[in-house]
Amino acid sequence: MGFLDFVFYGFIAVVIIQVIFYLFLFGSFTFLKQKKSTAKNLAVSVIICAKNEAENLKKLLPSIINQDYKNFEIVLINDASSDNTLDVIEHFANLHSIIKVVNVKSIEAFWGNKKYALTLGIKASKNDYLLFTDADCKPMSKYWIRDMTAHFDSKKSIVLGYGSYAWIKNSFLNKLIRFETFITAINYFSFAKVGLPYMGVGRNLAYTKKAFFDANGFINHIKIRSGDDDLFINQIATSQNTAISFNKNSFTESIPKTTFKNWFKQKRRHVSTAKHYKMKHKVLLTLLYVSAFLFWLFAITLLIPLFNWQIVLGLLLFRIVTQYIILGMASKKLGETDLLLLLPFLEIFLIIAQLTIFINNIISKPNHWK
Repeated sequence: MGFLDFVFYGFIAVVIIQVIFYLFLFGSFTFLKQKKSTAKNLAVSVIICAKNEAENLKKLLPSIINQDYKNFEIVLINDASSDNTLDVIEHFANLHSIIKVVNVKSIEAFWGNKKYALTLGIKASKNDYLLFTDADCKPMSKYWIRDMTAHFDSKKSIVLGYGSYAWIKNSFLNKLIRFETFITAINYFSFAKVGLPYMGVGRNLAYTKKAFFDANGFINHIKIRSGDDDLFINQIATSQNTAISFNKNSFTESIPKTTFKNWFKQKRRHVSTAKHYKMKHKVLLTLLYVSAFLFWLFAITLLIPLFNWQIVLGLLLFRIVTQYIILGMASKKLGETDLLLLLPFLEIFLIIAQLTIFINNIISKPNHWK
């Protein structure tokens, strides 16, 4: 068997793997109908950890303060900021009695560790149901708290939400950031739907205080700089205790990075936590990435010399059409339909970027969360 024959049969294999992922894994979320959830009016603590976020808090806090929800408090954590974040937090706290201030000072043993600051905020909260977002985020509706916490019940102690990024006109980087966020959300929603929840995003995540303390908080990975959201969910989530929320009223929107350098730095921190996931999750996520990488590599390798080009082109189109159908329907759910126009280009660019990030993380460790 020659080299191109080997690549050809390998290409057939990865197309089959990719189509199975799209139809049976991602399809579990794509074809899922939104069920009406009943508002429960639970007592909720919204927890926001801020480090040097004074300007963002001024702009975004009102959208949380003005939520259409009766029974909630806002716990604002100042994580040893060097700007006037604490002043802004205290200003809002003086105006609104629902705000509780937690001022975290630098301690050498926990310097730069967001998990330490979050732990203090969780301990200071008065309610049993915790809803998390970031200081550069805003809810997409005044019903965010209601719709995220409506998924809690006697069995569900974790709710995974969607944290989108704001749209910026005529920016390829912005489309790439939003595409990566969109694909990541489809991954963790789909895995959760088939009973294999493996992560959530701190921009929009809820769990009970009991779940936090039953797991001894972040103690299992306290020395890992990142992972206050995904590593913790990877540790405690099961097929029974995890719910997903994809009602558009429950979405949040964050301020995206505007330079490749800053985005690259951010993704290095995020990717560095994946090696600490449970083995079954690492195997499936690796298979998903490697099969996508080999799909494009093998397709290009075979099409350049026109080796069995009719079959190769047919399989290429079959996988792309399958991808468009599944991601197209999912994009309507998550409000990201404009990304479909550049789908193949965004996918290829993201595959290359992720490979570069992986190699860089092997060479040197990423920095702490801010």
